[in-house]
Amino acid sequence: MSGRRAARRTALFLLYQWDVTGQPLASLYEGEVDPFARETAEAVTAEAADYDRRITEAAEGWTADRLGAIERNILRIALHELDGEEVPDEVAIDEAVNLAKRYATDDAARLVNGILGRIVRERVP
Repeated sequence: MSGRRAARRTALFLLYQWDVTGQPLASLYEGEVDPFARETAEAVTAEAADYDRRITEAAEGWTADRLGAIERNILRIALHELDGEEVPDEVAIDEAVNLAKRYATDDAARLVNGILGRIVRERVP
């Protein structure tokens, strides 16, 4: 597993725990945490409300809080990457879909792909 891919997975696990338990993110770090994973998780928690609003707008008939915690946090990580300039859109979406396939379901992977595709297509140029 590539370094970035493993760091995304770590960020997902941290965000899942943060989302489900409500504990401060910093209290969830155990030992050394990859800097990319830490930065991603911290950035996502800071923007979670905005990401959830955008997810809700793009998810026809769904709200972000109705999604499972895994799916919601995969989408949040992808939005963080889509908003940045380090990762091409296609890579951010592909990585999110792969996380959903691995840690959720095939249906979740299709949902993630659809929501992110809509967000990218509707982006203001």
